[in-house]
Amino acid sequence: MTGYRQLLRVSEFTPLLLSSAAHTAAQTAAGLALGTLVYRATDSPLLSAVSMFGPSLAQVLGATFFLSGADRLPPRTALAGLSLAFATVTAVLAVPGLPLVAVFAVVLAQGLVAALGGGVRWGLLNEILPKGDYLPGRSVFNMMSGLMQIAGYATGGALVTALSPHRVLLLAALLHATAAAIARLGLTPRPPRTTGRPSVAETWRTNALLWSSRPRRLVYLGLWLPNGLVVGCEALFVPYDPAAAGTLFACAALGMLVGDLTVGRLLPPAVRTRAATPLLLLLATPYVFFALRPALPFAAFCAAVASVGFGATLVQQERLMALTPSELSGHALGLHSAGMLTMQGVSAALAGAAAQLTSPATAMTVMALASVAVTLTLATLGRRPWGERRDPRPVRATG
Repeated sequence: MTGYRQLLRVSEFTPLLLSSAAHTAAQTAAGLALGTLVYRATDSPLLSAVSMFGPSLAQVLGATFFLSGADRLPPRTALAGLSLAFATVTAVLAVPGLPLVAVFAVVLAQGLVAALGGGVRWGLLNEILPKGDYLPGRSVFNMMSGLMQIAGYATGGALVTALSPHRVLLLAALLHATAAAIARLGLTPRPPRTTGRPSVAETWRTNALLWSSRPRRLVYLGLWLPNGLVVGCEALFVPYDPAAAGTLFACAALGMLVGDLTVGRLLPPAVRTRAATPLLLLLATPYVFFALRPALPFAAFCAAVASVGFGATLVQQERLMALTPSELSGHALGLHSAGMLTMQGVSAALAGAAAQLTSPATAMTVMALASVAVTLTLATLGRRPWGERRDPRPVRATG
């Protein structure tokens, strides 16, 4: 496996990493600011959760209509343009007195943009790295994301208190513009990976082809469901403890960083291939303790330990790439990203609704137990011999 230092020497890896870092920091700070703004205005756990994770919920529409562009658009142009679009809509959210309906309309637009961005970004990463190095490369990106989330939530929480949510949103828009500049100046022009024009019909056709293989279906469900349900727990950090939400988010990001480092560099391949289910169980189990309504120190500890389990996604993504032709890697990874984030948005809405009827702590416990149940069900299905047979129909790009 290639070391991290060797990855940094790969052409375009560093500018893609820096552009993604600016994008993640912007999304993190903006999400916390917007969630706080909506909670202050409405005192609603449901609306606060949806405002933070609504863009994720909207990604299902992007994956349905636009995802064929992930392999059919020039990567540099697409990434720079998408970051500028994020900068624009985030600046709109910073407008004082924006009606709540307009806020959620902008959140929907963010989700549509983000669905295509994931496919373009991860497809380009798979393209620029030597064959077999996607897992360590994605591990670096995940660790970067963890660091940016730690910094974004800690700094964002402080700035929301010291300045205002509106000003933090403006800073996030500036970070998105920085991501666009890095992508435009640091990446080299590349042709699309697949010929043909992006279209809704091609998006549906390729989605159907990717979904037609049972092994891939199980991988996709494992990437989407347990992860998403646990993010529903995280979506309730603001109503659980409004003053310490930034601390809880930062501790969760720290745990994710540890998990990605462990899976990406420390686990030997023989162990790593069997680690997905244990990691997914670790991801959910600590949130069961929120039934006890723990004080901040223990709640932060639970959030950090649980997020180590997010390292399971690296194992699952490696499996997905082994099952997918290279010419469809961007679409396949975009479908993974959009489906995962959509499920996170759905779970945030469900968790917010449950918290509205009961309490944030109770809702977090319910979401955690649901994640455990789904993980065990998928593990049982995956152990059936006929669940791992090779798909007799090869997937090929069309158009």
